[in-house]
Amino acid sequence: MKKQFIVSIMLLISTVSWTQEQVKDSILPVNLSEVILIGKPTQVHQKQAKPLASLDEYLQQSGRIDMIKRGGYAWEPMINNMATERTIVTIDGMRIFGACTDKMDPVTSYVEISNLSEATISSGQEGSCHGPTIGGSLDLKRLRSTYSELGLSGSLSSGFEFNNKQRIIGGMVHYKDSSFYADANVTYRKADNYKAGNSQEIKYSQFQKWNASVISGYQFQNKLIEGSVIFDEANDVGYPALPMDISLARALITSFKYEVAPKSGLLNHWENKLYYNTITHFMDDSKRPNVPIRMDMPGWSDTYGYYSKGKTKKDKHHLLFNVNGFYNRSIAEMTMYPSDPDENAMFMYTWPDVRTLYNGIYLEDEIEFSCHNSLKINGSFGFHQNKVANEFGLESLQIFYPEMADQQNRFLKSISLQYKHQVKDWFFSVCSGYGERAPSVTEGYAFYIFNSFDLFDYIGNPNLSNEKSVEGNFDIRYKTEKIKTGITFSAFYLPDYIIGIPDDNLIPMTIGASGVKIYEQLSFANLIHSSFQCDYRFNDYYSWNTKLQYSYGKDAEKRNLPFISPLQYQSQIQYKKNRFQTELNVIGNATQTNYSPFYGENRTPDYAILNLSVGYTFKWYSQKLLVNAGVENLFDTYYSTFTDWNNIPRMGRNIYINLNFSL
Repeated sequence: MKKQFIVSIMLLISTVSWTQEQVKDSILPVNLSEVILIGKPTQVHQKQAKPLASLDEYLQQSGRIDMIKRGGYAWEPMINNMATERTIVTIDGMRIFGACTDKMDPVTSYVEISNLSEATISSGQEGSCHGPTIGGSLDLKRLRSTYSELGLSGSLSSGFEFNNKQRIIGGMVHYKDSSFYADANVTYRKADNYKAGNSQEIKYSQFQKWNASVISGYQFQNKLIEGSVIFDEANDVGYPALPMDISLARALITSFKYEVAPKSGLLNHWENKLYYNTITHFMDDSKRPNVPIRMDMPGWSDTYGYYSKGKTKKDKHHLLFNVNGFYNRSIAEMTMYPSDPDENAMFMYTWPDVRTLYNGIYLEDEIEFSCHNSLKINGSFGFHQNKVANEFGLESLQIFYPEMADQQNRFLKSISLQYKHQVKDWFFSVCSGYGERAPSVTEGYAFYIFNSFDLFDYIGNPNLSNEKSVEGNFDIRYKTEKIKTGITFSAFYLPDYIIGIPDDNLIPMTIGASGVKIYEQLSFANLIHSSFQCDYRFNDYYSWNTKLQYSYGKDAEKRNLPFISPLQYQSQIQYKKNRFQTELNVIGNATQTNYSPFYGENRTPDYAILNLSVGYTFKWYSQKLLVNAGVENLFDTYYSTFTDWNNIPRMGRNIYINLNFSL
């Protein structure tokens, strides 16, 4: 009864609206397309109720993003209920590919919220600027001192969470003069096993990691050069929803950028970047008891990439181009150690050293008919090549595909049209598009990769054709001084939909597996994603916000697609006056009725949790101390969501305190 009462009251409330205007770069002003922003570019974490939350916790507050949770750390983002095969996640425009066959190292795990400037979320073909996509894109932009005042500044942060005894400590330093800027940021996190509702300990949910980020740039005349590096390392990371843990996850991400804002000529702005990143990932089960056969599963991913994008304006036309490409090497191994020491260990490649080359061009033209009407047209064309460089791995796949060549070439295309219209306080947008994507490394070249969600071994299919997408969406918004509300609706028709299908003729390799699935293509699948958001400001101190989200997905055989959102809601009421603020919010799901037993899902019941937070800022001259404390899952509810792998329960009652001291 208590839960139903909370839901009834808080459904009228909401979460914070994340859409706001772009803050311009003081060095090189750039007119960006409309994006969804999380927080303000200069201080994302300081504007939130829980400043030292993980990036995963922030992203799932967006109406477009859900997070697949396999443990207490490194959740996989889905855009429009589509996982990372069908979307693009970048850091400052850089393509990065994980080294884990079980997706335990998403790109989002390499950025800390304390050095995040903004998260740009684009839906469908609006996200094709950095490469082919079906569901959309997410670009994580890091904080730069180009937004700061001249001089030296910095901050120290510390936090503690009582549920899993998570300890957080970090610091950042910014420096800027008339031509030079530098930013350095370090964050360390260490957590024990967390407890679900009713104090049930979730074993193997511990983790520890540290992240360091450095960006430095120099401006001369109307030009800018910038170098950056991210180093992220996690150790002893448990994944309670999986049969294996991580002993090491390490990432090195580097880039060099050259920008120019010509004072005359064809281009208004031109940005060029070269980048390199390398990911190392070691899975093992050495800390798990009663393992039938112990195994190690290391993986490596190296990516070399570039992009060159420019903008110009001629009459009513706002033009943008992006020439981009990358070369990626992905390799993963599995070594199984039998319990009998006299037997030989078994070794195989689960990713057989796959080399991926992509080069493409993206073009965009936004035509302003008037200050109230515009039409945006964009399209891309790219060459995509996969090559299996390991002879042993190639021979293994040729067991299933005798005529398989070591190389596969593809051409990928996309096009999109968006019409925008504004009438007084109303804004309307209608968009349609077509796009293609190549199969992922796993879909094309996996060799007996075990999926603990549906208990099947998976084998790739190099003969898959491109997956396609035909999409349509509309956006309606209304905005005044007191109220801001909007509805978004997106529909995707996906011909040649790629998904694993059981093959009864094959025998699984993993002990306890239900069978073997080979990636095949269904004639089509349909997916719908919709959301409603409303923000209401009573006065200068009180605001009331609400968000609802619902999705629907079916394949060609009328089966439900996996990880499709039931009705979700977030609601929040906030009071803020001077240096004090407090928030009360509820988050919940309706019962997941459209689940997919064929793809390994079961029914997830409804839930609702209540969160409370308070914050106060103390000031001494130019220094300030921000103190935030709160309680998550106030009533210690035991629950799991539709995105929780194998129904792993989420955290129970959690009391936290975050401190941030700015110099």
